Amino acid sequence: MPKQKLVVLTGAGISAESGLRTFRDTDGLWEGYNIEDVATPRAWHRNKQLVLDFYNLRRKDVMAAQPNEAHKALAELEKHFDVHIITQNIDDLHERAGSTKVLHLHGEITKMRSEKNEHKLYKINRDIKLGDVAEDGSQFRPHVVWFEEPVPMIEQAIPIMYEADIFILVGTSLAVYPAAGLVDYVKEKVTKYVVDKRIPSVSRYRNIIPIEKPATEGLRELLQILTG
Repeated sequence: MPKQKLVVLTGAGISAESGLRTFRDTDGLWEGYNIEDVATPRAWHRNKQLVLDFYNLRRKDVMAAQPNEAHKALAELEKHFDVHIITQNIDDLHERAGSTKVLHLHGEITKMRSEKNEHKLYKINRDIKLGDVAEDGSQFRPHVVWFEEPVPMIEQAIPIMYEADIFILVGTSLAVYPAAGLVDYVKEKVTKYVVDKRIPSVSRYRNIIPIEKPATEGLRELLQILTG
């Protein structure tokens, strides 16, 4: 008998307990930076060095961080379910925890690409420097989706959401679109667990089971519920 398909949408809240902060917890500042100065195409064209410095620091933070119990709980669920994780996070903590089917909506900090070609990716575990260029002669940039840029992976995420037998939302405020709109594609009859220390507005959805706890604590509880 095939395993039930369990789909998880994760946000910054799941990685916060590994020490990775989110700008939404700091009044629009991300580690002291204005988003407009470091996370838009306009910022890149205005000051490439500042943007590279910012993401080089983010990469160091990610590489120093470790998966927490919430990441590990989702990996553990693969023993019982066909687990698909769709994440808004640019870190690789899901993969390092052992999850095998992870779709990154907003890119991955441990990869880079040229300014001109968004499809050819290169792994990177060091700083990207001004003057580091791809084969096409253009500057390397982080493989992250900036504000005001399209989110190409959303097209792959929609059918995954639609096929969910069980759905978990964890660590996201449902404030960033188009990612937040993905929940609309989960079928109405599907049980939807929402794990967050502050439950986002989900009143328009049916079959919601809220678990108002931090991700590590809430997913430990949910692991017990789902696996007995």
